[in-house]
Amino acid sequence: MAIRAIRGAIQLDVDEREHLLKSTAELLTKTLHANNIDSGQLVSIFFTATPDVTSEFPAVAARELSLGDVPLMCFVEMDVIGALPRTIRIMIMAETDKSRAEIQHVYLRGATALRQDIAQ
Repeated sequence: MAIRAIRGAIQLDVDEREHLLKSTAELLTKTLHANNIDSGQLVSIFFTATPDVTSEFPAVAARELSLGDVPLMCFVEMDVIGALPRTIRIMIMAETDKSRAEIQHVYLRGATALRQDIAQ
């Protein structure tokens, strides 16, 4: 079994706590499901948020999905001119038998613009 990195992102409609939690949970759930990953396979999850997201830590959504025993870290994205606003990104590190080519990265809502080649 290998450790693979799984990427994803979602753009928020607004920076409000409940919307952030619901959207982040949606992103996590769809990404784990797309890759047939269960919580026992998770090594860690990194979250980033653009500087305009201040309503809550995205990792709270993972804790609410019963992933509190998985190491979680939140970071602020670089404040780049013209960057997509209100965006949550994830990088999930998980043990899996899937090859790197089989990993499904998930980009939702406005974040599809970040990776149109692989967006859902």
